[in-house]
Amino acid sequence: MTVPHPASSTHAMNPPLLSYLRDRASAFDAIPSDRRAELEQVATYIRERLQQSEPAKLIFVCTHNSRRSHLSQIWAQVAAEYYSLAGVETYSGGTEATAFNPRAVAALQRSGLKITTDNPDATNPEYSVSIGDSATPQICFSKVYDAPPNPTQNFCAIMTCSQADEACPVVIGCELRMPIRYEDPKVADDTEYEAQRYDERSAQICTEMLYMMSQV
Repeated sequence: MTVPHPASSTHAMNPPLLSYLRDRASAFDAIPSDRRAELEQVATYIRERLQQSEPAKLIFVCTHNSRRSHLSQIWAQVAAEYYSLAGVETYSGGTEATAFNPRAVAALQRSGLKITTDNPDATNPEYSVSIGDSATPQICFSKVYDAPPNPTQNFCAIMTCSQADEACPVVIGCELRMPIRYEDPKVADDTEYEAQRYDERSAQICTEMLYMMSQV
């Protein structure tokens, strides 16, 4: 498979992050064909919205908005910036709100993203996630999928876990509802494999979000 080249705007990215993204973009061949087909459906939605000079808004939905939905939101936005796709907006939410899990935060930091919070001891901390010192950060915290700042109409809902997929057969206001499920890294919490499992899931999601944006 031919790997699309990133845009020149990647100069704003931290060098370790850029290296990580290049490695992930070289792994597109490892994505199964049926999975690529699902990602391409979302890519088509994004492309059509951008061709209409409208923003392409994506909400990634998981039960607790704690791990997979945040990983997907963040990597999708980073992937859009990697391919210089102006007009892509990514969000995440849950069927209930908890907190952005610090294990997922740590996996993203190991990939080269800069993540800070002013109140790490809060019940639901607000995190600033940046690709580089001069870049505008994403502000991430746990919320239900229809709570601000998430859009309530003209968006694509991507269901990242089976429980949320089954609990929300209809997402009011969305133009496309697409199940793209990921295994929960939570299964390895408090084991010797914890960091490895989170890194694997983060890498998988990053690779697939890069592929999706490369098809726009």
